[in-house]
Amino acid sequence: MNSVKQRVPRLLPWLDQRRPDVVCLQETKLTDDAFNRLLGSELADRGYAVGLYGQAQWNGVAILSRAGLDDVVTGIAGAPGFPGPEARAVAATCGGIRVHSVYVPNGRVPGSEHYQYKLAWLAALRDELADGPEATIVCGDMNIAPTDADVFDPEAYVGQTHVTPPERAALAELQELGLRDVVRDRWPAERVFTYWDYRGGMFHRDLGMRIDLVLATAPVAGRVRAAWVDRQARKGTAPSDHAPVIVDLDEAPDGDIGPVVPPPSAAVPRAGSVKLPQSR
Repeated sequence: MNSVKQRVPRLLPWLDQRRPDVVCLQETKLTDDAFNRLLGSELADRGYAVGLYGQAQWNGVAILSRAGLDDVVTGIAGAPGFPGPEARAVAATCGGIRVHSVYVPNGRVPGSEHYQYKLAWLAALRDELADGPEATIVCGDMNIAPTDADVFDPEAYVGQTHVTPPERAALAELQELGLRDVVRDRWPAERVFTYWDYRGGMFHRDLGMRIDLVLATAPVAGRVRAAWVDRQARKGTAPSDHAPVIVDLDEAPDGDIGPVVPPPSAAVPRAGSVKLPQSR
């Protein structure tokens, strides 16, 4: 969300348009009380029960569900803090599936204290998921691009977080629990991104990363009928810098419409020709 308070004019119309049964939000940047004051009645009117783990100014995660919301658990047992606990994970059972909404630490600079915190936090997440039920789905801003195919140009990311071998190895260890990357399973060779920096016209040039993932165990992954990125939601006035990932189970009312809507018009840049805004 990059601040749910700032995105209310985008979030509510999007809920009305897409009508998702379960929604996982990250980076809400509100305490639970503030979230409920802002959106409680609007979400209740739309039939959503809400599971929250909020934090003022930073972090914050939520699950909105019209398919039941049972056994809500905030945080991850044994997870490190920076320095104290941060609101980065909430889980609940929705329609018989254990749903996790996670906001993985950014890492900031490879080798930094925050980078080590990121790796330790991911290890705690893995331990938590290892004991989970057979039907599980993990949705969130993982702050990791799984492979070089998930960034617009690997050369542009040399020396940056999100692409380093230890981060990718930590993500791979999560998937070794039996979690499938359902978007990449659906679109194994497509150019699919979920995040574009606000700076430098990165979205309009389609210079992005795929760091928002939906990971599902086999019983859930086998039910996927469509998995795509709602690129249209990244357009217009005051959008988040992330686009929603949508997964349909059992049926796809809108059809299997592809990884992006509409497809990007920008040409793929020549390797090494574009620098990240923070590198300039």
